[in-house]
Amino acid sequence: MLVLAGIAVIALGFLLRFNPLLVVAVSALVTGLAAGLDPVAVLAAFGRAFNDSRYVTVIYIVLPVIGLLERYGLQRRARELIARLKRATTGRLLIGYMLFRQLTAAVGLNSIAGPAQTVRPLIAPMAQAAAELQTGGDGESERVKAMAAATDNVGLFFGEDIFIAIGSILLMKGVLENYGIDIEPFHLSLWAIPTAIAAAIVHGTRLLLLDRSLKRKRA
Repeated sequence: MLVLAGIAVIALGFLLRFNPLLVVAVSALVTGLAAGLDPVAVLAAFGRAFNDSRYVTVIYIVLPVIGLLERYGLQRRARELIARLKRATTGRLLIGYMLFRQLTAAVGLNSIAGPAQTVRPLIAPMAQAAAELQTGGDGESERVKAMAAATDNVGLFFGEDIFIAIGSILLMKGVLENYGIDIEPFHLSLWAIPTAIAAAIVHGTRLLLLDRSLKRKRA
């Protein structure tokens, strides 16, 4: 029963709004001590868990590279590129990015793009430049940045379920099996395709409405 004290520590820590990393670390320490482990064994468990999932820290290698690229003008180049495309609009650009995100996620390439890798350094500046061209000045910067981030989420979320080896597919198979429903992961992937198409249509419509809104602002 004392092992569950870690849950109380997490609930209390989040309730008092302490640092989440500190709360989780203290909770793990309390759980380990309550389970009869000595502090050295708990620390060893921390190190082993970090080592087993060290691929998570790959992002710490990517971020400095992106920072350097931004420092040397990546965002400016992206804005200049979109300014030279006369027919480019915010909506069309983001629709193209959403389809790219869905297609790559559907074949398992989830990490090929994302908020840190592409949205902040490339897609958002390009969308803002297109919006400024459409409005003739004020490009509704925060709204366009929010739509760029939302587009990335929609593309990834509804595209990844088409990939048969993704964790969400395996999770759904496991849950259905618990209810006596036996279904192959391939069939779940197939049924994810209409959902992805519907999501693309709905979000694509939102982006076209954004284009219309920006056009009206110029008028």
